[in-house]
This record gives sequence, structure tokens and C-alpha cells, in this order.
Amino acid sequence: MKKLLFVIAGTILISCSEASLQTGVSAKFESIKGNEIALREFIQAMPKGGDLHNHLFGAVYAESWIKWAEEDGLCLDKAALAIRFPSGAGCGELPTMKAALNFNQDLRNEVIENFSLRDFVPTAGWSGHDQFFATFADMAALPSRFGDMVAETANLAGEQNVAYLELLHTMELFETILPMVAAIPMSGDAAKDYETLMGGEFGKALPDMIARARRDTDTAMARKNNLLKCGTKNAKPGCQVEVRFLNQPVRTLPLSAVYAHQIFGWALMAQDDRFVGTNLVAPEDDYIALRDYDDHMEQLDYLYQTLGSRNVSLHAGELWLGLVHPSELRNHINDAVKIGHAKRIGHGTDIVFETNYKALLKHMADNEIMVEINLTSSDALLGITGEKHPLTVYRAAGVPISLSTDDEGVARIDLTHEYIRGTQEFDLSYAQLKDMTYNGLRYAFIDDTKKAELIKALDDKFIVFESQF
Repeated sequence: MKKLLFVIAGTILISCSEASLQTGVSAKFESIKGNEIALREFIQAMPKGGDLHNHLFGAVYAESWIKWAEEDGLCLDKAALAIRFPSGAGCGELPTMKAALNFNQDLRNEVIENFSLRDFVPTAGWSGHDQFFATFADMAALPSRFGDMVAETANLAGEQNVAYLELLHTMELFETILPMVAAIPMSGDAAKDYETLMGGEFGKALPDMIARARRDTDTAMARKNNLLKCGTKNAKPGCQVEVRFLNQPVRTLPLSAVYAHQIFGWALMAQDDRFVGTNLVAPEDDYIALRDYDDHMEQLDYLYQTLGSRNVSLHAGELWLGLVHPSELRNHINDAVKIGHAKRIGHGTDIVFETNYKALLKHMADNEIMVEINLTSSDALLGITGEKHPLTVYRAAGVPISLSTDDEGVARIDLTHEYIRGTQEFDLSYAQLKDMTYNGLRYAFIDDTKKAELIKALDDKFIVFESQF
């Protein structure tokens, strides 16, 4: 009888323990997974760490590009549905944006859709990949809108309780560096090419470029604070978001321009702690990007070994079978990590096509090389979604991951949307989602003191949030 009582008591104890695990915040989360509006309400209110893969130009919504163009007297190319800058004579034969869109909602809608993936439907010869990358040639704003862009992006994050942003941003490249170095031939020897660039006009102009970039950032951040009313009783949520920047060279430009802009970024990171890393951007499947991939990695390696270590995050493996020749799927992530010194990988969708990918996954797990997962972007650009996406492969291998937005304005999403998508597509638990949001701070490139401060603040926010359940 005593033995039977012990068995009954033990069974009751186990049952009570299991029941306790199904109460509180986790139980609430599980109960609303199938209800998207309830899930949106829950996740939007949930504290979030960082969005570590967020392109500033791509983060801005089409309506804002239009608004700024209207206010600043920019022009509309109706044939291309693109913003154009006026010349000394104004817009010439083109209408101003304000005149063209005044009371013309149909044309306004066409411009919005050209600047984004809104209502996009692929057609023969025009994919989501084509539409996405084409938007950047048509959107434009005056340089003075830099601060407006940061304000919009920070406030959208703040309204979702996101603590930290690393915004990819390009400075000095197109207006200064590209025309200065485009015609300079490169040998492919990173050391020799460094001396060629630094011994010419670029090297002489570099200090002035760095000083100008820092002044422009000062102006932009002051503008952001003013627009968001930071430091006043009417401060907007974006004031609570810590913002840093990543330098973003464009990998489809001439090799000399990519290298020069990497050198610029290395110097900028050394002199301005608001710039915390670097990341190559533009379509990885582009002919030039593929042709020069090895050279780009060698350039990064030379700068890292010679000028001192910097934080590197690289778009790598944003490819898929059929998009490129199979040989291009074999080594990009591996080389980004082992030659390019990437501490984080953006996208990494083609991981299972990499040579010896299981060994690579172990290397990434052992060395805590985080992957920045962008679910909507991977779907729209590559058609990779659900069980085709390697999120579960990375998790099973112990590779740290975090969800991010990539280009939330072009995609018409926000970080909450990506958390919802991740939850529903991969049946993520509350604990798994919470771990990912902490990874957005653990693997941030911000200095250790500020990182510890942000993590402590996130701890405190989660205590309050979870106490409701």
C-alpha cells in the first residue's frame, strides 16, 4: 500500500510540474500561435533586442520618399516612375513630384509599388529579385534627409519595443570615391593594390572624407533627435532606440572602388564609434560580385591583418540552386568566415550546398558566428520559405541566429512581422523566440559596456512583460 501511495504521489507531482510549464507567458504564446492578430499584439508588445541587418535606404517606406521629394522640389520621371534631381533650370520637361502626384492617387500608387514589393506579382522575365533590386535606382532624396531616414527607422523600431539598430549606410562612395578611383587598375594583390590606392589621390583625400562623413553623421543624428523631440516630455519612442551604423561598400562596382570604400570604412570605424562594422552589399549573384568575390575576401583579410581587426558582417550565401551556376554555391559562406573574418553572416540561405557544410556549421557554432535571418527577404528574392529555409539547420547545429528585417520599407514589413512569420513557419516556442531577440544584442557590434547596459535593460523589460501572464 505504501509503495502504491508513493507511485500515485510521484505521478501527481510529475503531472503538476508539467502543468506548471504550460502556464504563464509560454502557455499564452502557444495558445495564440494560430491567431495572427493576437500574435501581432503579443509580439509587438514583447521587448526585443536588436535588428542587426537593416539597410537604411531599404528601411524607408515609399510614402516617405514621395513626401520628401514633394517638399524638396524634386522631379518625377513618369516613364520610369522614378525620382530625379532638378538641374539648375529646375525639372525641365519633367513635372515636379508635387505637381505630378497632386490629386492623382493612381499615379501615386504606381510610384509606391515601383518603390516596393507592395502588390507585386512575378511575371515572365521579372522576378521578386528583379523588382527588389530595381527599387534602389529609382528612390532618391537630398543628402539633408539622412537624419529623416534615421528618425523614421528608429521610431518604427521604438514603437515595437526594439532596443537597438545597426543600420547599413553608404557614405562618400558615389559622390567622391567612385569617380576618383574607378579607372585605376587593380592587380589582384591586396597589399600592392592598397599601396596603389593610398599613394594616389584617394589616399590624400581620405582624411577629408572621414571628417566630412563624421560631420554629416553629427548633423543627421541631431536632426533625428529634433524630429523625434528627444529630451522633451513629448519624446517619441525612437528616442529610446540605440543606433549604430555599418559601412556598406557595393560589391558590384569596380574592384578599385570596392577596395577604396573598404579602406574608407576601416578608417571611419577607427575614428567614430558610431560606425561599428562593415558589410558588402548588392546582389551576390551579380556577374561582377561573383567574379570579384575572392578578391573582396582577400581585401578584407589584408585590412584586418594589416590595419587592425574590425567587426565584419557579410552577405554570404544569399543564393540558391538555379539562380547561379552550382559552383558558386560551394564556398561563399566558408570564405566569408575564414578569409573575410565575418563575425556574422547575412542570409546564409545556401548553407547546405557548401562543400563540407557540416564541418562549416560546427566551425560557426564553435566560434559563435551568428546568422542574420531575413525570412520575408529570402522568400521575395529567392523563393525560399518554410522547410526550404535553413533556419532549422542552423538551430540544430547550434549556430546562433537572430531575426532581422533586411529592407523593411521595400518589403512593407517590420521586425514584429518577421517574429510572427518565424513563429508560424517554424513553430518557434516562446523560449526560442526570446533567445533570438537576446542574440540581437549578444552579437551586436556595439562596445561591451553599452551592450551590457542594453542587455540589463532588456532583462528588466522582460520581467515586467512576463509578469502580465
